[in-house]
Amino acid sequence: MRRISSVDLMLMTTVVLWAFNFSVTKYVLSHGFQPLAYSAIRYGAAAVIFTVFTAHREGWKPTIGRRDWMLLGIAAGVGIWLNQIGYVYSIKLTTASTVALILGVTPIFAALGAWALGTERLPGRFWFAAAVSFLGVALVAGGSGSSFTGSVAGDLLAVMTAATWAAYSLIVAPLMRRHSPYRISSIVLAVGWIPLAITASHQLASQSWDLSWQVYACLVYATIGPLVITNVLWYTAVSRVGASRATLFANIQPFFAALIAVLLLSEPLSWSQVAGGAAIAIALVLSRLQQQTPQEPLAD
Repeated sequence: MRRISSVDLMLMTTVVLWAFNFSVTKYVLSHGFQPLAYSAIRYGAAAVIFTVFTAHREGWKPTIGRRDWMLLGIAAGVGIWLNQIGYVYSIKLTTASTVALILGVTPIFAALGAWALGTERLPGRFWFAAAVSFLGVALVAGGSGSSFTGSVAGDLLAVMTAATWAAYSLIVAPLMRRHSPYRISSIVLAVGWIPLAITASHQLASQSWDLSWQVYACLVYATIGPLVITNVLWYTAVSRVGASRATLFANIQPFFAALIAVLLLSEPLSWSQVAGGAAIAIALVLSRLQQQTPQEPLAD
């Protein structure tokens, strides 16, 4: 039996930090924080922390061409601004376990995007896997319960979250060949925070700050854990074992997240959702997606 290596521990820690964040976000939004105010504060703090970390590691003056700045701006708009709007409102409108399971189709969206751009050829089994994965999403959405209007809106926003994160991964792929992942993450966090803060300005102005210490503890965790520590652990691990092996760990994160939400938040999980989650997992195995560029751990 192969011994657990330090890289395995890094990857598992990253997956657990990501997975807990779904339940943390649900708790925070259920106990006084407005969705966009929460995201704006969280990403603003993370941008400062990660920019200082990257500057200490690589220096303050990055050499980035005009075309790359354009790509970074697009990546920030898609991967931070649109992604976070979808994420926080999907969590608010439906259950954390539902959102987590739906985000399991992100690799399928990424492969479809690569095929549409002509950068990847997909075998016949992939199209079958894609159909199975979207059937799984339908089963998860159909069993999510809560009010019909809120549930459908939350499910659609969860799909949007998966799609925007897949698009972000494709946008930064060429940048990864010219710049360090730490530099890309620090810039994307900082640039993406600007439209996010503007969109959140009304909620920030009306936000009540008389919140419990547990809510603020969750905010600290959601900032430092899933946005800062995971970046360092993920890219350290990827540099040692490659993106393909690391992605195997990343693919189990949605299912861990759903389980954690059921255990910590006592969220109901219907048989339809269990079947849907299983279908998404089977689809990922069938597709055997080999990502050329690791997904950046910023989406939660």
